[in-house]
Amino acid sequence: MKGGGGGGFRLFFFSSGNSRRIPLRLRQLPAGSSFKIKLLLFWCVAFALLLVLILLLLLCCRPSHYSGSSPPPGRGYTIVMNTWKRNDLLKESVVHYASCVGVESIRIVWSEPDRPSDSLRHALWEAAQLNCKSCNGIELKFDINEEDSLNNRFKEIMDIKTDAIFSIDDDVLFPCTSVELAFSVWQSAPTAMVGFVPRMHWPDKMKENKERYRYGGWWSVWWTGTYSMVLSKAAFFHKKYLHLYTNHMPVSIRHYVTEHRNCEDIAMSFLVANVTGAPPIWVQGRIFEIGSSGISSMGGHSERRSQCLDLFAETYGHMPLVATSTKVIDSRHSWFW
Repeated sequence: MKGGGGGGFRLFFFSSGNSRRIPLRLRQLPAGSSFKIKLLLFWCVAFALLLVLILLLLLCCRPSHYSGSSPPPGRGYTIVMNTWKRNDLLKESVVHYASCVGVESIRIVWSEPDRPSDSLRHALWEAAQLNCKSCNGIELKFDINEEDSLNNRFKEIMDIKTDAIFSIDDDVLFPCTSVELAFSVWQSAPTAMVGFVPRMHWPDKMKENKERYRYGGWWSVWWTGTYSMVLSKAAFFHKKYLHLYTNHMPVSIRHYVTEHRNCEDIAMSFLVANVTGAPPIWVQGRIFEIGSSGISSMGGHSERRSQCLDLFAETYGHMPLVATSTKVIDSRHSWFW
């Protein structure tokens, strides 16, 4: 290759079959072209980065269709909170849930031998008003029970103004966005039980020609992706189920719950499934347990729960629980859904 006239380069190569040289002329870039190419590349990269930034801002800041202004009176939900001698946790839970959109009332299920003090009542009421998102404030009442029974959490409350009930323990916190999502799911299926803590019943070996069942905890659900119950420690359901639980559910089941201090959540799952013939709905949500470990951490818990499944199914004359693999996920905050 050698330099030629005209400001370019002349390239020679030999064609096959002879020794003839064939000239090809390559045009030399004019002065300043390299700078212009670099400038063009710079603006392309800058534009791409700006576009990515705009997309990220839109994803992070887009409004939620289940949050915002409070719904009209009676169209929100009532929190029914079960508590037992943990006033510090009770106050923390009231403060948290009062800040969630849609809460119209907080009812505290009180089964302790001593009535709540005036100072506790005032502190909780003040905390609820200071943190609520509604302009009308939040109603806060104690429902006093003379008998200490786990059935009290499902005792009928005559003056509840909302159809939706959010049953929650005083030591369990879920982000308000998760609660609002679950409420919107319940609104689309108001006869269903919609909750955050799924469990499963599994057919077990026959005994005395009777169906037997095995209680499946969280790891069972995680492994199989199948569930048939959502526990009432964090679940939405219609207020009519409080009436049915108190007045129409088999009395023997309520007696069993009182005597053994267990399985009231399974009893409610049986009741709802028997009425609807449909499975519950599991909403994925991050749970924060702020209290000490409960009865689920005690030895023999799964065996006792399995006994409840067998007894309740025998009482109903069939197994009403319906299994499903449906799960609701907030796609705004999930990479994989």
